[in-house]
Amino acid sequence: METKSVAFYTLGCKLNFSETSAIGRQFEERGFQKVAFEDAADIYVINTCSVTDHADRKCRKVVKEALKHNPEAFVTIVGCYAQLKPQDIAEIPGVHAVLGAAEKFQLVDILAGFEKPEKGQVYASPISEATEFHPAHSFGDRTRTFLKVQDGCDYSCSFCTIPLARGKSRSGSVASVVERVEKLAETGVKEIVLTGVNLGDFGLQGPERERLENFYDLVQALDNVEGINRFRISSCEPNLLTDDIIRFVAQSRRFMPHFHIPLQSGSDKILGLMRRRYRRALYAERVALIKEVMPHACIGVDVIVGFPGETEEDFLETYRFLNDLDISYLHVFPYSERSNTLAPTLPGRVHDGERHRRTTMLRSLSEKKKRYFYEQHAGLETEVLFEDDVTNGQMEGFTPNYIRVAAKYDPLLVGELKRLRLTSVNPQNLMEAEEMGVEVFQH
Repeated sequence: METKSVAFYTLGCKLNFSETSAIGRQFEERGFQKVAFEDAADIYVINTCSVTDHADRKCRKVVKEALKHNPEAFVTIVGCYAQLKPQDIAEIPGVHAVLGAAEKFQLVDILAGFEKPEKGQVYASPISEATEFHPAHSFGDRTRTFLKVQDGCDYSCSFCTIPLARGKSRSGSVASVVERVEKLAETGVKEIVLTGVNLGDFGLQGPERERLENFYDLVQALDNVEGINRFRISSCEPNLLTDDIIRFVAQSRRFMPHFHIPLQSGSDKILGLMRRRYRRALYAERVALIKEVMPHACIGVDVIVGFPGETEEDFLETYRFLNDLDISYLHVFPYSERSNTLAPTLPGRVHDGERHRRTTMLRSLSEKKKRYFYEQHAGLETEVLFEDDVTNGQMEGFTPNYIRVAAKYDPLLVGELKRLRLTSVNPQNLMEAEEMGVEVFQH
C-alpha cells in the first residue's frame, strides 16, 4: 500500500501547536509520512483558533492554499473554531471533515482510509462530552518544547468562547506530567514551557471535582526533575499565581524568572464587566511581589482595548496603570465580538477606529517598556539558550528572563547554553552580547 503524506497548519496559541504536534505523531506512528505544508500532501490537517480575529476568513484562506498545493488532497479541520462552528466549516469548498474537541485526538481512527465524501462531514460531540485530558507536546520544532498540562476552563469571562470550544477544566496528575518530562529530558530537550487554557487551574480532581493536587504541587515536583535546564510558566491568571508559586520560582533551580500574567484592563469597572476574578489592586500586588523577590524578572501582560463600555477615561486609567507598573512588555488585542458571549450585548460599543487608536497607543507603550527592560540589563553576564531558527544568517536565543539575544549563525550554538555579557539593544530591539572580551554576538 502506498504511503500517504500528511501536512499540518496551526492557527492560534502555543497550546494548539503542542496539540498539532501530538496529532502529527499519531499519523507517523500509523505509517503516514509527515511533510511540509507546501509539499503537495495527500492529507491536510488545519488546527483552528477562535480567539484570533476573522477565524472563518483565515480558515478559508488556509484551505484554499492547501488545495493549490494539491487539488486532490483530503482536508480536515480541527481545533476551537471547528468545535464552535462545525457546520459552517463543513460547507467551505474543499473541506472533507470537521472534528470537534472530543474527536480530534481520534482523527486517524475516525477518518480511517481518508476516503473523500460527497460533502463535508462533521464529527463533533457537544462540548460537555470533552471530559478526557489528552497530553500533548511540541517536539522537533524548536529548542523549547511546549508541554500541555491542562485543558479547558471553568471561568465565564464575558468576552471569551474558550469554555464553549474546549470544555471544563481538566488535567492529568503531577506524577503523569513528571513522567512525560523525564522522557523529554532523555531526548535532549533543554527548556520546557508549561501550557494550558487556564494553566494555574491545573490539578487532578476527584469524583466530585474536588481538588486533589494543584499547580504549586506541579511546580515543586518538576523542579526536581534532572536533565531539564529550564522551565517556563506560560500565561497564568493573577488570582491563581499565588505568593507560594512566586516565592518558589524565586529560589528555584530550574524555573525561569519570567511570568506572563493576563490583565485585560486596568479599570476595575471594565474588569467587572469582563467578569474577571480579580481587580487591579491584586494585579499590582502580584507584580510588586515578583519584582521584590526577582528584580530582574520579565513580566508580560495581556490587555484588551475597546471593550463595550470602555470610555476614554477607562482606557486612560488602564494606560496610566500599565505605565506605572514595573512590567516588561504587552500583548495588546483590540476587542473582537464573539457570538454566544455576553459582551456583545453590553451597551457602549467602541467603534473600530477608536479600538485601533487605543491599540496603537498601548503597543507603543509596550515597545518603550521592552526597550527599557532590555537596557537595564546591559553589562550583565547571563546564560543564553540559542534556538534553531535562522534568518538572514542570524540566530536568536533567550536569557533566563526572556531577553531575546541576536547572534551570527553558528551551528555549534543551536540548542546550547552559552554564558555571555549583554551589551546593548540594536535597532531591531534585540539585545547584543559578547563573549568575555571579544564582541562577536551581534547583529
